[in-house]
Amino acid sequence: MESQHNSIREISRAYFSVQNKPFREIQAIHFCDNEKDANECLDLVLDGVKRATATAVWEFEMLDEPLPQIGDLYIVTDWDKVGHCVIQTTKVTTLAFNEISDEHAMLEGEGDKSLQYWQKVHRAYYARQFENTHFKPDDNMKIVFEEFEVVFVAN
Repeated sequence: MESQHNSIREISRAYFSVQNKPFREIQAIHFCDNEKDANECLDLVLDGVKRATATAVWEFEMLDEPLPQIGDLYIVTDWDKVGHCVIQTTKVTTLAFNEISDEHAMLEGEGDKSLQYWQKVHRAYYARQFENTHFKPDDNMKIVFEEFEVVFVAN
């Protein structure tokens, strides 16, 4: 098992201390599949611009993980796995790729925030993600659109 950065445990402890709740480790994530985009997305989250993410249902199936639920917590890290903040899921919608709207693209907050930009970068991302699998991304593939809010920022 890969070791995690010390910041993950520290942020988990600090978050639950502020909440006056028992400590538990929070799952750490970063957005995207490359350093530049992951770090840019983290900055967008910290600036309050990125308030959603879109994950193919197939990814959850491949990882044998449950779909996100309202109230789920995640520590968002940079590419180097250093934790920076805690986000909490506020809404989960499953829809087809071609049902993603201008509003969804705006909530995701990346690039120029347009639907055209969203479609372009996500088509490329899903193609890379499922390149060596039996999954073939298309306009009908199911996407889990997860909205979130920042609930804690590390010092």
